[in-house]
Amino acid sequence: MMKTAVLASLIASAAAFAPAQNGASKAATALNAEKSPAVPFLPYPENLKGYVGDDIGFDPLRISDYFPMDYLRESELKHGRIAQMAIVGYI
Repeated sequence: MMKTAVLASLIASAAAFAPAQNGASKAATALNAEKSPAVPFLPYPENLKGYVGDDIGFDPLRISDYFPMDYLRESELKHGRIAQMAIVGYI
């Protein structure tokens, strides 16, 4: 009885990772999307294309979808300068 239960659970867990038969065309298009070189398992963020010269597409939280890139770039510079002044003040 125990061997049958173990065998059934192994078969069920293996079936969970088998590829689905329906919706194959949707999965194929998702797999053909351009991948980010920085995070290869995520698609390349569309808002980062052509914004910086050698951009590798690092935006794992997809923040560029919610805020304009000009705002993000300006705030990154501002916060970096504030952090530099804080270090000088701490020393």
